[in-house]
Amino acid sequence: MSRIIAITNQKGGVGKTTTVINLAACLAEAGKKVLAVDMDPQGNSSSGLGLQKDKLKNTVYELMIGSAEIEDCLYESSMKGLSLLPSTVHLAGAEVELIGVADSQFVLKKQLDKLRESYDYIMIDCPPSLNLLTINALAASDTVLVPIQCEYYALEGLSQLLYTIGLVQKGLNPGLEIEGVVFTMYDVRTNLSLQVVENVKQHLKQNIYKTIIPRNVRLAEAPSHGLPIILYDSRSTGAESYRQLAGEVIRYGK
Repeated sequence: MSRIIAITNQKGGVGKTTTVINLAACLAEAGKKVLAVDMDPQGNSSSGLGLQKDKLKNTVYELMIGSAEIEDCLYESSMKGLSLLPSTVHLAGAEVELIGVADSQFVLKKQLDKLRESYDYIMIDCPPSLNLLTINALAASDTVLVPIQCEYYALEGLSQLLYTIGLVQKGLNPGLEIEGVVFTMYDVRTNLSLQVVENVKQHLKQNIYKTIIPRNVRLAEAPSHGLPIILYDSRSTGAESYRQLAGEVIRYGK
């Protein structure tokens, strides 16, 4: 039985997609069978894992509107053991097409439930907004992992996200848990990053992962090559950090 993790933060530019790509790859490296689901119409997880979006026949969009079966929407990524349910810009239209559809919040859940026995982890890359696509992801998930950038406005919008998660827990998915918060883009050269970490720890009652993801040039370069960091530069600090985070995620579920 797989664990489905939604990786979300309504604030853009916090390392959400970077975390999906590299955490999923490190879990696969650890011998787990992993599926990454790209629910962001920008499709950055898809291209960051080596898929050419213009050559994809079936994606999560076709799945959501019911024109394709989930088995026909799965692709192999650049990482052994890591499959991908990709997206393209067409996914942005799915919200409009789902208006009036019964149980439109559960479309993704019904599809992913078919794959629970096939994977150890299913990781969902959510769009940076609280829309129907994000609600579908939260309704389908067991836990939520929230990346927070080490910057001055780190907590901005987080209370709204936690409120939305609370609403989903009450109305759509009572079993949904907050897996934890992971700090990203940590800059060892600035006092600000340290202050942000300490500030969030004081104000947040959620689980906070010990692993902190640093700012790392190699980590930023890897997606343009369609590779997770452990294939692009296995010895970089970014690669080691995501390996440590994968270890924590594995231990969390035990």
